Amino acid sequence: MAKKILSKLLPNLTSSKSKTTKPKTKETSVSAAVKPKKPKPPQLKYIFFIVNWNCANIVTDILEEEKVRFYFVGKGMGTATSERLDLLGIGAEEKAIITCLEQDIGAHILMKEVSKKINLANPGTGISFSVPLSAINNPILLIFKQSILKNEKISAVEKKGVDTDMAKKYSHDLIVAIINHGYSDEFMDTAREAGAAGGTILDARGQAHEGAVKFFGVSVQDEKEIILILTNDEKKVDIMRSLSEKHGLNSKTHGIIFSVPVDSVMGLSL
Repeated sequence: MAKKILSKLLPNLTSSKSKTTKPKTKETSVSAAVKPKKPKPPQLKYIFFIVNWNCANIVTDILEEEKVRFYFVGKGMGTATSERLDLLGIGAEEKAIITCLEQDIGAHILMKEVSKKINLANPGTGISFSVPLSAINNPILLIFKQSILKNEKISAVEKKGVDTDMAKKYSHDLIVAIINHGYSDEFMDTAREAGAAGGTILDARGQAHEGAVKFFGVSVQDEKEIILILTNDEKKVDIMRSLSEKHGLNSKTHGIIFSVPVDSVMGLSL
């Protein structure tokens, strides 16, 4: 009787054990380990061209020829000292601030073309530099993904091995300051004393959430000036320290001051 009971139980025990300890097949383990790699998104740059206003159309013509999808044109004023202006043989004229989005390799092409057409090596003509982007909204990114090699020029440069290392040491920084309107002269005097060669001023109007206004204790909605100062990495700390001490949020200037790394620069001859 006991043997009959055991004979009935043993098949069930062995079958359940085989289910729980079933080894993974070689095919399933390999498929789980190998996952398709996602393609890397194109490295994008935000490029600045700050040139004399009468050269703006030359820059925009180049952007059109190279089929740049997104570019913007604004107007500013140079802040070089009178001594420097006399040295360069130019007056305090209006500046065109032209910015655009482009792939890393395309940025190199654009800056080289602009430099050749308007001779950025000539002091006082203008400057150009690019800032690497850390993120961008997906629809814009998709547009660039669809044309990573959009023309033969970019393909040729890529074969030559243009440096696109995002982790490299940056030699220059762009100091950006947002200050109350009317204090740009005092602000730039402080910047020059700390080592800045000059800057560019843009008129603006602030907008902010009510909570930010209460937190900082400043009226963000007032007329503002945005000041752009391009400097080498060695001078950046001294310039920003002096500006923050004399023109920070606790001063009448109510300055918001920050910097971003710049990875390519043309036009800083002096």
